[in-house]
Amino acid sequence: MIPNSPIRPDRIAANIDALAAITEPGRPYTRRAFTPKFLEGRAWLQQEIQRAGFSSRIDAAGNLIATITGTRPDLGTIMLGSHSDTVPDGGRFDGVAGVVAALEVARALKDQGITLEHTLEIVDFLAEEVSIFGVSCIGSRGISGTRPPEWLARSNDDLTLETGITQVGGTPAIDAKRNDIKAFLELHIEQGPVLQDEYLDIGVVTAIAGITRIEIIVTGRADHAGTTPMGSRQDALTTAAWIALGVEELGKALAQNEFHFAATVGEFVMEPNAANVVPAKVRMLIDARAESRPDMERFIDELGRGVAAIADKTGVTVSEPRIVSDNQPTPCDEDLLDVLDIACDTAGATHRRMASGAGHDTAWMARITRAAMIFIPCRDGRSHAPDEFTTTEAIAQGAAVLLDAVVALDKNLQEDQ
Repeated sequence: MIPNSPIRPDRIAANIDALAAITEPGRPYTRRAFTPKFLEGRAWLQQEIQRAGFSSRIDAAGNLIATITGTRPDLGTIMLGSHSDTVPDGGRFDGVAGVVAALEVARALKDQGITLEHTLEIVDFLAEEVSIFGVSCIGSRGISGTRPPEWLARSNDDLTLETGITQVGGTPAIDAKRNDIKAFLELHIEQGPVLQDEYLDIGVVTAIAGITRIEIIVTGRADHAGTTPMGSRQDALTTAAWIALGVEELGKALAQNEFHFAATVGEFVMEPNAANVVPAKVRMLIDARAESRPDMERFIDELGRGVAAIADKTGVTVSEPRIVSDNQPTPCDEDLLDVLDIACDTAGATHRRMASGAGHDTAWMARITRAAMIFIPCRDGRSHAPDEFTTTEAIAQGAAVLLDAVVALDKNLQEDQ
């Protein structure tokens, strides 16, 4: 037990273990959205919600939602939650910790005999991870009214996303956008090493980094690897290597600024990829993430100039960097950040403010309501891997912070109206 807290770590541990046991055979912690194992995990969650004495439903967007009606439901809804789907061979805590912690907050309130004036909802968002349809955050985009209509026609084999949402209990033809949610909070493992390395309990998330993906095509000339003189080659790979090193150097420089920044050459395809042929073509895809939009704009500008300079130096043709996708950073609500700071102090949790380099459902919820996140430490920053790990105590500490924040918000949100 956490001193002076109604949060029960034993319930949290039992819930995490139960969901971890629902996984594809031979593939630890694999419950991809729209698969039978995902539906099995959802069924278990619904049973646990009912055991706690709460009602549940699947909304039009395919999200599982538990409802604890407030004494004044006209005030609107405070929502907590995350997601229960995983990446293939993923971790047992990514998303799941946030759903379980949110449910534990509701149980702790009930144990204390506390009924909020606002309605409290616990949500398991549909398909936060990249799904079998190649898109992510399907449920939170549905609630926020930002899911593109054309997505419903996306298919995987004979299954369309529209049919997939229907099969999990949603009604894709109905507009799922909400206007009654007054605040949203999400707990998540950090997926990085900062909290562990600084021996801190909680990260209060200031913003979710914008993600920009940029494609570069390097076109050289295929030649015989043994007979073409070194000074006569147009080697696409060596030029691409210079660009990759430049991306790393520029990323490191921007990471020294006040705001979070990271850049990665995540995809790299070479042709013809034969040992005895000088590489003729390379396709590179850069993943850049920035808390501050000006940092991203500087990266894009300097990348373009740097690529042109490398092409001039090597004599190999390089395409102008092409932006494939471009999402703006999402700041978390300042008032909620203050509430979370105070809740950390109340719960006795050491904390710091920090940005998220990963995307989360919170970024979409921020389109329709005040939204914020807290991070808890995970061992060595590992995530999206079978050895992803955090402690029950860390989840319980985060749940205690959420509990104090929800109680404060139940009062503060009324004062702001």
